[in-house]
Amino acid sequence: MTSAAQVVPLHERRSSLPQDVARCILAGFDKHYRLFRAAAIKAKELYELADWAEMRSLARGRIQMYDLRVEEAVRALLDRFPEAEVDEALWPAIKLAYIGLLHEHRQPECAETFYNSVACAVLHRRHYHNEFIFWRPAVATEHLEGDTPSYACCYPLVGGLRQTLLDIANSFALKNPWENPRRDLRNVVHALRQHFPRPARAHPDLQVQVLRSLFFRNKGAYVVGRIINGHHEVPFAVPILQNGRGELYADTLLMGEDQLLVLFSFARAYFFVDMEAPAAFISFLRWLMPKKPRAELYMAVGLAKQGKTLFYRDLHYHLKHSTDRFAAAPGIKGMVMLVFTLPSFPYVFKLIRDRFAPPKEIDRETVMEKYLMVKLHDRVGRMADTLEYSRVALPLSRFEPELLEELKAECASLIEFDGEEIVIGHVYIERRMEP
Repeated sequence: MTSAAQVVPLHERRSSLPQDVARCILAGFDKHYRLFRAAAIKAKELYELADWAEMRSLARGRIQMYDLRVEEAVRALLDRFPEAEVDEALWPAIKLAYIGLLHEHRQPECAETFYNSVACAVLHRRHYHNEFIFWRPAVATEHLEGDTPSYACCYPLVGGLRQTLLDIANSFALKNPWENPRRDLRNVVHALRQHFPRPARAHPDLQVQVLRSLFFRNKGAYVVGRIINGHHEVPFAVPILQNGRGELYADTLLMGEDQLLVLFSFARAYFFVDMEAPAAFISFLRWLMPKKPRAELYMAVGLAKQGKTLFYRDLHYHLKHSTDRFAAAPGIKGMVMLVFTLPSFPYVFKLIRDRFAPPKEIDRETVMEKYLMVKLHDRVGRMADTLEYSRVALPLSRFEPELLEELKAECASLIEFDGEEIVIGHVYIERRMEP
């Protein structure tokens, strides 16, 4: 028998429901991010063991982690609060309660995106025309830091450049011995001196700033930072590799924005990085690579869903500030994919055609499996990353008539018209590349 103390009056449950639902969603996100950080810590252990097969498995599992946690959160919410699915009037209050919970949270931008995913799944709503989600960020992330600052500052004028570099290398506490630390220090110092203008002069503000987490990818661990000396600010990265005996060595010194842009290219696999406050890491990386969109940086460090959120916002922001039209991409038309682009925006949009011309004998499911295979693969520069979206709404007025006719003829199952918008059921978006 249920005691009177256990019975919650209906009006009390109703008044506390928004806060309870918000807590349930945030608990789901916090679990996701704990597992995300645990994967980065595991990557360090696997790197030390040179267990590359398990590292690849870990990378594949992390890519699928977000969707699994969203599904868990949706089930938990519907089990505990079934009324949240049918009463949309609750959601403005749920969103407000959620914003309140993000005060002093270390990953508010990612938590907002997780909320969007859960809310859309619970309400069976589209991401467009949805007033219940975070279309713009509600919590600022400028100057947000974790309990431990995201980067450390070292001062070569105090202990000398070689000692500073040695201290940086030791700060990451890798368990493996170094093959020849004296040689590596000598080579790095020589490369640094070649980069700075002569005569080299140390300014009072000379410092080396280094992100506190290594960036793990494939068989490499990367030190990422910048050197400040007067008016000169130089980004750098040092890949640390292992020889056949498991000993460490500095493979090279990457310096300058252009070299780091290649390292963080969209055509390469995601890094494992242990970040308490990801916004702080992204801000630092933007100092190093101001040309790199935040969306691509979030994706580079494994936060792909946050990258997709920012990309979608960037796309609509660009549409508000441009006037050109979507048109068929130049070049030979593909037999499987219909490809179009917005000339002023450096991406292409790819839709799977309803029918494939001979000799192609594959179906839509096979094409989607191939795209997923690329996503899960250890890309090393030959396979570009792809953003996959469902139910994307774009202004009808921004499409060339010829493109609209081609979409109706070739991809009718993927498009619908909603007032002044065309809604694309499924689309892949990639960086526009020209041979």
